This record gives sequence, structure tokens and C-alpha cells, in this order.
Amino acid sequence: MTGLSRDQVRTSRRISMVLRHRPESAGLTLDAYGWVPVADLLAALRITRAELDLVVEHNDKARFAVERRADGTDWIRASQGHSRRVDVDLGLPPADPPEVLFHGTPRSNLEPILREGLRPRSRHHVHLSPDVATALVVGRRRAADVVVLRVAAGEMAGHGHVFHRSANGVWLTSAVPPEYLSRELHSGSR
Repeated sequence: MTGLSRDQVRTSRRISMVLRHRPESAGLTLDAYGWVPVADLLAALRITRAELDLVVEHNDKARFAVERRADGTDWIRASQGHSRRVDVDLGLPPADPPEVLFHGTPRSNLEPILREGLRPRSRHHVHLSPDVATALVVGRRRAADVVVLRVAAGEMAGHGHVFHRSANGVWLTSAVPPEYLSRELHSGSR
């Protein structure tokens, strides 16, 4: 997380955990679209608005969205990545993807993925990247030795698969069948 201190990274991870996976752990309830009042989050996590603003502004993946409501209150949510156990509708309209998207994954996952495709597992959607460099960064969060898969997103869309694009540019779809996957030439370790 570019530009954040170790403590700020910890704060960002706590916010992610609460907004994406376990809002009840902080005594929070998300609305149907994943939003919670900023004031409630600050009180629950015992952080200041300045700390929150710094984490939101300098988060390298723009994981959080903040909006001001008509009544003047600020609300926050995770841009995507919610666990299935957190029932939210991000309200993202279907979007036409580019012809090719990418997915970075630990090399140890390659054979099962090529056999079974990409599945969301515990999340609502499969997350896809717009370029190889981003896919490598995403894959390296889980392992040093990663491979990037090429996703024939345009072909998938042409066959009726629905895509969404989150506010931070991550492409989302319910699953990627194996016939739309191929190994990208770029792979490697840190």
C-alpha cells in the first residue's frame, strides 16, 4: 500500500476486514449496498477521520469509496471483494469488458484453474485485472511465484456472461469457465 506507514496498513486491513467480511465483529450493519456511516465506522474502530481519510486516499487499490449523502452525512463501503456471507449488492451496472482481461494467481493454482475455471470461492465475484502488471501485483499478494492467466472476456461477454466494473477499475464476473482461459506469457516471482 503505497505511501502508508505500517500502522496505516494495519488500519486499512482492519477496515477491509470489517467492510468486506465481518461487519458484525465491529458491531456494524451494512446497508443493502454495503455502505455504513463513516461516523459509525470511526467509533467502532476507534480511529479518527484524519486517519481514515489518509488510508482511503493513499490506498494503492482504491479499496474504499466514500460518498456524501443528501443529509450531509458521509458513508463508506468497500469497492468490491465482499465475502459471500456479507449480503450486499454493489449496484454496479453490467459493462462491456475489453477483449482480454487478466488474473494473477499462485503458480500452484494453475492446473486446477485450467481444469475447472475461475470460481469466486468465498467471494461474490471473480476479480479480473485490466493489464498484466496489475494481475502480477494481485497474484503476488498470495505467493511469490505467480502466473498470469489471459481471460477471453470479449468472447465470454459475446456468449452471455455478465461483467461489471467496480469504481477502482477491477472487473467482476460470476465465474470464468476454463475454455475462456489461457496462460499468459508473463509470469515469475518477485
